[in-house]
Amino acid sequence: MKKTIILAVAFILSVATFAQKDEIKAAETAMKENNFTEAINVLKGAESLLATAKDKQKAQYYLVLGKAYYANGTTPTNFQHASQALNKVVEIEKNGTKTYTEEAAGLINTLIQKVAEKASESYTAATKYSDDESSHAMAIQKFKESAIGFEEVYNLSARDTAFLQNAAYIYYFAEEYQKSIDTYQKLLSIGYTGAGTLYSAKSIVNDQEVFYNSKKEMDDQVKLKLVVDPQVKAKEPQTIEMKKMIVKNYLALKDNVKALETILEAKQMSPNDYGLLVDEANVYYAMGDNLKFKEKLEEAVQINPTDYVLHYNIGVMKSDLKDLDGAIESYNKAIALKPDYADAYNNIGAAVLAKAEPIVEEMNNNLNNFAKYDELQAKQLNIYREALPYFEKAFELNQGNINVVQALMGIYEQLEMYDKSKEMRVIYNNLKN
Repeated sequence: MKKTIILAVAFILSVATFAQKDEIKAAETAMKENNFTEAINVLKGAESLLATAKDKQKAQYYLVLGKAYYANGTTPTNFQHASQALNKVVEIEKNGTKTYTEEAAGLINTLIQKVAEKASESYTAATKYSDDESSHAMAIQKFKESAIGFEEVYNLSARDTAFLQNAAYIYYFAEEYQKSIDTYQKLLSIGYTGAGTLYSAKSIVNDQEVFYNSKKEMDDQVKLKLVVDPQVKAKEPQTIEMKKMIVKNYLALKDNVKALETILEAKQMSPNDYGLLVDEANVYYAMGDNLKFKEKLEEAVQINPTDYVLHYNIGVMKSDLKDLDGAIESYNKAIALKPDYADAYNNIGAAVLAKAEPIVEEMNNNLNNFAKYDELQAKQLNIYREALPYFEKAFELNQGNINVVQALMGIYEQLEMYDKSKEMRVIYNNLKN
């Protein structure tokens, strides 16, 4: 009796295996006729038989299912299902005979390449649209398509983590700030640092740099004489840069508290990082803490004393804090680094003019004391004369700044330089209209 039962079970198993082979053949026949939906349905009908199938048969099943979902690249919406099936082939055969692994891996790479190329095309289009303000909405749409595409590449092949970093970065430009944060946080949570090796070569078609996932891919392209000058370079860890991008996203969301928390976390890893200090300063500025803003900018400028924008911003903060001489000193440092810095000249002029404010107030209090009034007015006019060359230099460098033109118009009037004042009024009216 026992022997009969064993035979019966064996008979059932052989029928199941035979049936499974028939389903695979039927699916392959349907695919030859480009009927991929029918192929998928046929294979899904045989899915229950996998439990008793051998590894080779399972691998073959998932290979055919992956090819059915792939549908010769015509159904991008099914690429995720195709990748899942094809990766199962690799998983099943990883410790045994690799009958179908090579074909499955080849299809996975094809899938990745197709999605990555489309994502890259969307990114290129987005950058072109972003140059034109009238095409802002289209740029946002293309950035979003690109980010979704690069995230899809990661979903197709989790080993290609760098594509997820691409997605996180581009979500920021797509104004999907929370999505960008979540993606960066995901990268950090899985221990991704971005460190590794970069493989690149120069295209013989357009002389542009082409990057590869492996040295083998690069070498193969070199052998085919499609690229030249192969390079292997170390890629530095990107952890701090990812933290900085998270900060940018929080600032865009006006979540200053979270932005500051992220900066302080990152500073524990790199306490003297120049970029983090500037980010920290910007957060304090957004929070309305001008003293802290100035303090952090001054720390940053100690690290990078050749950044003229930092000197300029420190000047702005000193002006706001009524430290006019200190502001002028900072603006002059900016000009020393960038001699054509029109805004710095303008702000020096404004800082000099600000010194006249208490004099004007005192003049108003001495309207009936003619001698005192004339004495004060002489001081006022001397300040205007001191400020004038700075505004004139700012105008020389940028004749489209209506505020500079307006300042010159007023100073020329006060100094009784009426011809100059009339010239400025014509320019002012043209700019105003």
